[in-house]
Amino acid sequence: MFAKTKPTTNMNEQERILELRQQLHEHNHRYYVLNQPTISDQDFDFLMHELQDLEARHPELYDPNSPTQRVGSDLQSEFRQVKHKYPMLSLSNTYNEQDVAEWYDSVSRGLEGEPFEVCCEMKYDGLSISLTYEQGRLVRAVTRGDGEQGDDVTQNVKTIRSIPLVLKEESGEWRVERGEFEIRGEILLPWKEFERINREREEAGEPLFANPRNAASGTLKSLDSRVVASRKLDAYLYYLLGDNIPGDGHYENLQTARQWGFKISEGMKKVSTLQEIYDYISYWDTERKNLPVATDGIVLKVNSLRQQRHLGFTAKSPRWAIAYKFKAERACTRLLSVSYQVGRTGAVTPVANMEPVVLAGTTVKRATLNNEDFIRSFDLHIGDYVYVEKGGEIIPKIVGVDISQRPIIAQPVQFITRCPECGARLVRYDSADAKGTATAAWYCPNDAGCPPQIKGRIEHFISRKAMNIDSLGPETVDEYYRRGLIKNIADLYRIQVQDINGDGSRERSARNIVNAIDRSRQVPFERVVFALGIRFVGEISARLLARHFKSMDALAAATVEQLQQVEGIGAVIAQSVVDYFQSPENQAILERLKSEGLQMQLSQEQMEAQSDRLGGLSIVISGVFSRHSRDEYKAMIEQHGGKNVGSISGKTSFVLAGENMGPSKLQKAQKLGVPILSEEEFLQKYELE
Repeated sequence: MFAKTKPTTNMNEQERILELRQQLHEHNHRYYVLNQPTISDQDFDFLMHELQDLEARHPELYDPNSPTQRVGSDLQSEFRQVKHKYPMLSLSNTYNEQDVAEWYDSVSRGLEGEPFEVCCEMKYDGLSISLTYEQGRLVRAVTRGDGEQGDDVTQNVKTIRSIPLVLKEESGEWRVERGEFEIRGEILLPWKEFERINREREEAGEPLFANPRNAASGTLKSLDSRVVASRKLDAYLYYLLGDNIPGDGHYENLQTARQWGFKISEGMKKVSTLQEIYDYISYWDTERKNLPVATDGIVLKVNSLRQQRHLGFTAKSPRWAIAYKFKAERACTRLLSVSYQVGRTGAVTPVANMEPVVLAGTTVKRATLNNEDFIRSFDLHIGDYVYVEKGGEIIPKIVGVDISQRPIIAQPVQFITRCPECGARLVRYDSADAKGTATAAWYCPNDAGCPPQIKGRIEHFISRKAMNIDSLGPETVDEYYRRGLIKNIADLYRIQVQDINGDGSRERSARNIVNAIDRSRQVPFERVVFALGIRFVGEISARLLARHFKSMDALAAATVEQLQQVEGIGAVIAQSVVDYFQSPENQAILERLKSEGLQMQLSQEQMEAQSDRLGGLSIVISGVFSRHSRDEYKAMIEQHGGKNVGSISGKTSFVLAGENMGPSKLQKAQKLGVPILSEEEFLQKYELE
């Protein structure tokens, strides 16, 4: 439609800016969505440079949706949390056609025999994203997060060329009058780009990305949007929401969205029978391997939005949709050697190094072996031919051995006895873990001197659910460790801007990092306990311990017996907590953290808010709520002495039920005579508001 053009005679610079923006938006769409470019890369760059020069001369004409915004910048900012207008729920998964048939029958029953159509789609394996448009312009891009709220990643999403910044009609005119709507999809890293990036990282001696999904997620969360722009992410959109969307048909709405400029899968199909669904699954089980991006299944959706509303939701997922997951692909290859990795808790994980084999679209050379017992269960020998699958199409794992091909001189795999990083003699924990599951892991006990453990604990400490210092990441932690800036978590609080500003060009990002570290001093005590990274102490255990002992000093002085008196804390966790606080190195770190002003006890407000109103009660939460989120109700129950349980039994005190309570839970509660309280009844009865 458009070729490289020169300014029209007498056209002023403002008009030229508008013309160039329109042309470049169109060229982006034709290249990245339609795969039908009409100009060369050189000509495209010519137009882009002209627009950049004109915009530099006219800052008063700044437009956040200009094509020039796609190149990214080094201006770093933290991601703010945005609440979703419509919750982003996950789908129920199935791995067999019988479950698909049961879902199909349940839809038919739910619609009381009314005819319905099903839209069949590919299930893309990427990072879920919600895009909001107002007046035809992209205004916000938010990740799924916890389903209730996610990260605002608008600036990074603008660098993805297949996502339109400004919408158009089928005629090619840019829309400006359309009202607000939301469209959801997946951010993906194409296989070709994934392999290119990993080649570059390998040459640079950097750790490789495990899979395209992790690479896409890590890229989109980068604080430098130039990094995002350089990685050439892609996006497929698959769900349109809003008060004034075109029609009742999901499939038809997406075809309209395609006309507006969105990248919609060509593989979508609308069907009317169960056999047509089976045919679709069978076709794509093979054909998906030819796609340029990762997929891990099929999504089935009732096509009519009216029927979707009638069917409604369970507590976790819509009744009108289901995901069929493809069976893992299997290949046979030779085991060359076994290497060992050390995690942040000191757990040593064996890794199989194999002859390269193509599996689910990628070349696989390594697979986890879990632990020593796993190796023994297969009687693994070096030189064995092993069967490898990708769990969920992503993580390679060994699932069998072809004994008939074992070489006569093959030697059995012997688990190491010393840490591969620091040389310390390994110790083994043969008991239950935090969930009560038997463990068979070997650990490096050298907490204070083993580099992977030190860096791993720092990475855990800065993570979102811990201290939430999200201006830092694993690569930055590794750099600071190698430079000697940090040797433990307490060292973070001594970092100054001048320490990380390098040649002076990174002052803004350095200041963001220092400010984020400073803000972490206000993180609540229970998250500080979790952030310490005590072996076997997860987020829930940390919260239980913090609320029971109320201060770090009291927790540090607790005996194994006192710790086991806390509901949910068993012998393994209790001993691990005692061991942690008896370590002189950990005691020194804790003293430094105290002196740096971290929260070492529950706040006065938290302690005053605690009560035993729900003491001794076991409560099941089910449904969707309007006054508070499910997580807020869980926290409220624990704060007032109650216990959250996941399933209904004769010991359940009552069910806190919201809208669309799961039918199986409702039936079981009625059968066992368990009381069911509505949101309002719960809050009023226990005077919680």
